[in-house]
This record gives sequence, structure tokens and C-alpha cells, in this order.
Amino acid sequence: MMQAQSVPTGILKPAGLATAFKLERFVPSADLDCFVLRYWTVLWDVPEQVAYTQETLPYPCVNLVVERGRSGIFGVNTRRFQVELVGKGWVFGIKFRPGAFYPFYQARVAAITDRAIGLDAVFGAAGTEYERRVLACASVDEMVDCAEQFLRARLPRPDEHVALINNVVEQIAADRSITRVAEIADRVGVSQRTLQRLFGQYVGVGPKWVIQRYRLLEAADQLANNANIDLPGLAQALGYFDQAHFINDFRATVGSTPAEYIQRRDEP
Repeated sequence: MMQAQSVPTGILKPAGLATAFKLERFVPSADLDCFVLRYWTVLWDVPEQVAYTQETLPYPCVNLVVERGRSGIFGVNTRRFQVELVGKGWVFGIKFRPGAFYPFYQARVAAITDRAIGLDAVFGAAGTEYERRVLACASVDEMVDCAEQFLRARLPRPDEHVALINNVVEQIAADRSITRVAEIADRVGVSQRTLQRLFGQYVGVGPKWVIQRYRLLEAADQLANNANIDLPGLAQALGYFDQAHFINDFRATVGSTPAEYIQRRDEP
């Protein structure tokens, strides 16, 4: 099993990685790479009297999660995600590539945006059995193997729309100059209307939302690593012509202004 990149993004209180919980991420086998972005685990050991709130800024991905008492299929979360960690525990997840859960689901993914459904709602009794098997695993290696067996047993055909969507998302993530849907639609040779329709059906959010989310993910990462960053310069570099607009978007998504985020970035 190959471990994925060691420096995670989207963690809004990165100091917690060293104090409250441990996050590990793993790459899928080659035959599943077109559907699975990564497997991930979070383990925590927090004193019962001191609950810890983990905060993340989610990617435009569906996650299939196994956790004792809280398993489910989680659609794209358009807001900041918060979960309270207390006592000892762990969670194991499959993060699908943007749009790549649709071939398994075969229904409009926007229907599960900002909500979770049971594994049995999509996979029936096989979903319940998969949960039982993962909960019985003795190691992460076993969990990954269990996940890959589960996916291979119901592997859909490669979908050209998933490939298109991931091309779009990868370009958005890599090129901060992309700030409008029209720009990326022209690059990939489809109409804006087609792109918006595909994203609603396959991803659960629109391409405009994805552009803004990746810009804010980059902003949060930069602010977490540089307390002296030039905020007007950062806003301009991320495609905001108005710093106030950037501040408002950041506060609405992250829950604090950029300046407040810098002040609390080292909170455990």
C-alpha cells in the first residue's frame, strides 16, 4: 500500500494534527485510480472531558465513510465541515474523484449535496456487509484491501464525462488564473451550459463553486503557513478584484476573516 502526500490541505486547524488526531491518506491501485482519489483514515485519542472540534474545508468529492455508529455516503459539503472528536476512535473513508461516484450511484449527485445517506441506500445489503467487514479489520492495510475488493466487485465502465470533469477540476486546482466558468469551458471545448449540467449531475455543485472552493483552499493554506502574508496581494492573485469580496467569501466559508484565521491558526 502506497501512502499519499503527507501534507494535507483543507485542514483548518492544522495544529490539531500533532495533538488531537492523526490523518493518513493512501493512493488507490491503478485499476481504481480513475474513480478513487484516495483512501484516508483519521485516528484520535482525546480525553473524555476535553472534546476536540475538527474543522475541514471539503473538496468537491463524495466520501464513503465507515465509522462505528456513523457510517454513510457523504455528498459534497458546501460549508465548512465540523465534527467533534472525543475519547478514542477511528474512521476510514473512500474519497471518490470529483464526479466519479455517479457511475456507482446512477442518480443526480446534487441530490446528496450537504447531506449523507446510508451505505444500504446505494449498495443494499452489500453496503451493510462492507461496513461490517471494515469495522472488523485489524489494520489500515486490511481496510484498504476490503475497500478495493468491494469496489472491484461492482466496478462500472470508465465514463468519459468523469474524465472530462476531472480534467476541468485539475486545471482549476493548478491554474489560479481561472476565475470564470467561461474560461475553463473554452479550454476543454464544451459550452458553459453543458459544463454546468454535467457538474450538477455528476459532482453535486457547479463549476463556479468549484473555482471558488479551490481559491479559498489555497488561501487557507497560505494563511496557515505565512502569518505575514500580504492580504491584498493574495486576494488579487486568487482572482479577486475587490479585497472586501475576498474577505466576505473567506468568512462565509471558513467562519472567520483572513486576519482572524491567522490569529487562531495555531490553536490546538
